[in-house]
Amino acid sequence: MTKYPSYVLTSKNGAEQHPFLKLFTFTVLFGLLFTSCQTKTNTTNLLRSKIEHIVSNKNAIVGVSILGNNGKDTLSLNGDRRFPMQSVFKLHIALAVLSEIDKGKLSLDQTIEIGKDELLHADFWSPLRDENPNGGSFTLEKLIQYTVSQSDNTACDVLIQLIGTPKTVEEYIKKNHIQEIQITFNEVDMQAKWENMFQNWTTPKAASETLKVFYENKNKLLSKRSYDFFWKTNRETTTGTSRIKGQLPKETIVAHKTGFSGTNKETGITAAVNDIGIVFLPQDEYFIISVFVTESMENMETNEKIIADIAKATYDFYTSKK
Repeated sequence: MTKYPSYVLTSKNGAEQHPFLKLFTFTVLFGLLFTSCQTKTNTTNLLRSKIEHIVSNKNAIVGVSILGNNGKDTLSLNGDRRFPMQSVFKLHIALAVLSEIDKGKLSLDQTIEIGKDELLHADFWSPLRDENPNGGSFTLEKLIQYTVSQSDNTACDVLIQLIGTPKTVEEYIKKNHIQEIQITFNEVDMQAKWENMFQNWTTPKAASETLKVFYENKNKLLSKRSYDFFWKTNRETTTGTSRIKGQLPKETIVAHKTGFSGTNKETGITAAVNDIGIVFLPQDEYFIISVFVTESMENMETNEKIIADIAKATYDFYTSKK
């Protein structure tokens, strides 16, 4: 007579199940689990295939990181490659400044004087300068809004100086366990030489992780007031409307930060067309997306369309699953 193992399964009424039934049950459960995991991977790969198709015929290097399904799904393309941030780093600057505000060292309501001689010259993007050609007094809240929502370079460098140096910002981000980032220069120094921008870099994965950490705010990195203000400011971003937001339904809410290097006149290369952010979907769901385009020989319209196409494919992927 065959001897079966001494352990047995029991039914709801406590009766022992036959060992073959036990084996059958285990096999079915394992099969369901394996199929579920395999289906999820295969489904995510469909999105990956679409993204790879979008970039396949482009004369550019594209980095992508997506955290979908409210941060549960992960997908990346060149996710660990270092890309020049350009103005994307203004998001990190705002976070570092808000940290000092939450410590009580600064206040959103305090006034900062900016003299005419502190305004960056016309080669720099600065709505603040254009609207206030003689300088003026600005609340810290207004300077953060200029820096993030309008990507203002004058306000950006004032904020950096207020809390220390570019390295102060880098150290703050790294302190919160995001290591793949380097911030060496402010806007003035970054734009002094073409190669300087490559010293302000991050990876697509690190960019998405930054958004995730500060959006989830599990460790209370931001106070409620700072948190609400920060994400409202990112939702009000006016730059890069043809990138992440470019092909999404008009009512879609996107909290994002853009970056752009311009094109090298000698080589024709565009080093950075970037956009990172959170796209909010129906039913309180969202996905995080970071797209960096570098070493591009494409024109601006194509570079921005790469980002828009990837964002739209991701949006369609997650909304079609409803």
